[in-house]
Amino acid sequence: MDPGRGSQVNDRPIKVMVVDDQDLVRDGIAMILDGQPDIEVVAQAVDGADAVRQAGAILDLAVVLMDVRMPVMDGLEATRRLAGGPRVLILTTFDLDEYVYDALRAGASGFLLKRSSRDELINAVRVIAAGDALLAPPVTRRLIDRFADTRLDPAVAARLDVLTAREREVLVLVAKGNSNAEVAEELHLTEHTVKTHVSRMLTKLGLRDRVQAVILAYDAGLVTAGQR
Repeated sequence: MDPGRGSQVNDRPIKVMVVDDQDLVRDGIAMILDGQPDIEVVAQAVDGADAVRQAGAILDLAVVLMDVRMPVMDGLEATRRLAGGPRVLILTTFDLDEYVYDALRAGASGFLLKRSSRDELINAVRVIAAGDALLAPPVTRRLIDRFADTRLDPAVAARLDVLTAREREVLVLVAKGNSNAEVAEELHLTEHTVKTHVSRMLTKLGLRDRVQAVILAYDAGLVTAGQR
C-alpha cells in the first residue's frame, strides 16, 4: 500500500482545516498539506469562532489543526465546541503549554509542536485521520506529571469496573505514557494483542482514543503524577 494513501477512505482525500491567527503560519501549513495526494485543505480559519462556524458547513471534515492562543475564541473553547465532530490536532509552540492538557480534556486527539518537521506534520494528519491519537510517550509523561495531580476525581473510578484485569493492566501502562510496543514487552504479549486490548478497553469505556484513556486513568486515580 502506498503510505501516502493509507489514511484515505474510499480513495477520498483527508479533508483538513487549518486554524491559526498568524497568516504566514496558516498559509505555510496549508501549502505543505495541500501538496500531498491524500490530503486536501478545504478551509482556513483565523480564530476559534471562525473555525467552529466553518466546520459546521463542511461535509466529511476529518481533521482540524488548531492553534491554542487566538483572539475572539481560543483553541481550547473551539475544541470543546467541535467535540464529536472532526478530530482536533492541537498546534502549540511549547510542549508544556498548560492549555494543551486542557485541550486534550476538551476532546483533542493529540498535539503537534509548531517546530515539527514537514514530514511530522504530514504524518500527524494521517495518524489523526486514521483514528489514532498523537501524543508521544515522553510528552505524555511530562504533561500528566505537571497537571494531573490537581485534577483527580475518584468518583470516575467506578467506570473502570467494566474492564478485565488484563485491560486494567494495559490502561495503567498506557496512562504512564507507554507505547503499544512497550506495553507488549512489559506484559509479555504481542503488539497485536495489546492493540486488541486497547481497542476493547476504549469501547467498554466509551472513549474515542488513548488520549482520553490517559486522562480517565488519572481522573480515576488509577495512576498518579510521577508514578512509573
